[in-house]
Amino acid sequence: MDEDEHAAALRRRALTLLRVVPLGTRVVVRMLDGGGARDALGDLVGRTETTCTVRTKRDEVEVDLDAVVAAKQVPPPPAPRPRRRAS
Repeated sequence: MDEDEHAAALRRRALTLLRVVPLGTRVVVRMLDGGGARDALGDLVGRTETTCTVRTKRDEVEVDLDAVVAAKQVPPPPAPRPRRRAS
């Protein structure tokens, strides 16, 4: 499998995942953005035929499925660490 075939397989797998996982599932989605790529990490909260929406810590990110290059399900974030008390 050459590099282009590998990238195409990753993309197909990502699009399938985004279409079938239940809403509320925590995912990371890598998408092309201008000259590079960016990731959206959070809960999958919506999808249409052409987009999916990921609720990140900062806001909701609408992802054009044509721009998706990879996606996977990820575990929940770690619990916050207790603050250290000043001594």
